[in-house]
Amino acid sequence: MDRVEKDGLVFYQFEQWRDAPIRHGLFTRLGGTSSAPFDSLNMGGNIGDDPLNVRANHVRMYAAAGMRDERACSVWQVHSADVVLARRPARNRRWLGSADALITDQPDLPLSMRFADCTPLFFLDRVRGAVGMAHAGWRGTVQGVGAATVRAMCAFLGSRPADIQVGIGASIGPEYYQVGEEVVAAVRRHFGETDGLIRRDPADGTAYLDLWEANRRDVMRAGVEQVEVSGLCTVARNHEFFSHRAEKGRTGRFGAVISL
Repeated sequence: MDRVEKDGLVFYQFEQWRDAPIRHGLFTRLGGTSSAPFDSLNMGGNIGDDPLNVRANHVRMYAAAGMRDERACSVWQVHSADVVLARRPARNRRWLGSADALITDQPDLPLSMRFADCTPLFFLDRVRGAVGMAHAGWRGTVQGVGAATVRAMCAFLGSRPADIQVGIGASIGPEYYQVGEEVVAAVRRHFGETDGLIRRDPADGTAYLDLWEANRRDVMRAGVEQVEVSGLCTVARNHEFFSHRAEKGRTGRFGAVISL
């Protein structure tokens, strides 16, 4: 990914979309107004941070991304595989609904979500002029939220899977994401195997999940042919990204945005 610094903020953009007719950004925690433990570009509004700081951070993020804050669309994230079709911003409320993915073919309609170890998924169909975004923790991943987003773009926006490009953003990496046996079982049910998805610690047999590879496989099983994986780990790069696990649950949420 390309690292960008603008107006004191730091964000990343996918190399595959350098010439794409979109604006997008995977924002870090740097350049905001919030105090510790939410320092400093916290986008989470329901985790204990001062609402005025959170609002100021949103304004900064959209300005740096070249987007209009008042046009932004988001959802209340619930670790599902539900997808919302965005046509216009919500009136008199913050969320379009409870879901974990957004799609649109409307220009100048930013799609925005918040993260702190779960995987940001970005979607672009250059042919039809459509974009999407999804939030994939382990629950969303084993429910196929990435594939569900692809199918929704095809059903509602006229996309073809082979025309959809996907970017996998920063999340907890496979070296740090220790999971329980219930997660291993859920991975096996969804993918039919765990090879290349679950690694066992040779010392004690504990399991580690590769969210990047799991989501890459999920969207490719849905027909996507081009995927860029950022390889940015929120734990290893905790100085740049909020990490729920590294900071033991007391932390902020970094933002991700995409717009035609």
